[in-house]
Amino acid sequence: MTQYLTTPEHRRIAHDLTPGTGPTVVFLGGFRSDMTGTKAVDLRDWAVVQGRAFLRFDYSGHGVSEGRFEDGAIGDWYEDARAALSLVEGPVVLVGSSMGGWIALQLARAMPDRVVALVGIAAAPDFTEDLMWASFDDAQRAQVMAGAYPLPSAYGEPTPITRRLIEEGRNRLVLRDPLRLPFPVRLLQGTADAEVPVSVALRLMEHAESSDLRLTLVKGADHRFSSPECLALIRQTVADVAG
Repeated sequence: MTQYLTTPEHRRIAHDLTPGTGPTVVFLGGFRSDMTGTKAVDLRDWAVVQGRAFLRFDYSGHGVSEGRFEDGAIGDWYEDARAALSLVEGPVVLVGSSMGGWIALQLARAMPDRVVALVGIAAAPDFTEDLMWASFDDAQRAQVMAGAYPLPSAYGEPTPITRRLIEEGRNRLVLRDPLRLPFPVRLLQGTADAEVPVSVALRLMEHAESSDLRLTLVKGADHRFSSPECLALIRQTVADVAG
């Protein structure tokens, strides 16, 4: 059942907490996604059957949380996720999809004592800088700096890429400094992902300091990573690291 939490930054975010045994599995959704997405719901249903504690939520400006998407930035959504974690006690398994993978890495860096495993699904660390800003031409960059650039989206209306999103994102980068992940890390990536290329997963794998990091490539899977086979792989991967 959806409930609401007011974060320390005074943003009201929606969440759904399924009680069960720990460690709690926490799903972190992607850019402009929400907690009713296919992967979040499938994993919630799995957790219910397993009797596993599970938390999903909507960042501010996403789903049924309050706020406007175009007012938000990576740091806001990281703060939302950190506030959501206050709803559960004890260790957590972070499952981050796309942008959620970047936010999961920030949480892991900030509170490594609470994170016992991390699963990235087409994880997109530093995407505002490396996948957006780096690919924009001069005219697009000028639009961003003037306020916002309407980035065409395969999923519906254009996405407003704001100056604040780009500039604030530079304070949240995780691939420029040491990134120690002292727990099992599993990265799942489709080879046909047009939004987050395989090179991103390979770069993260090379950069992170971890004694137990594995990357699984699924031939032909796209960015949604939501086919029955991909969903089954997500469930099995989470089960393996959650214990």
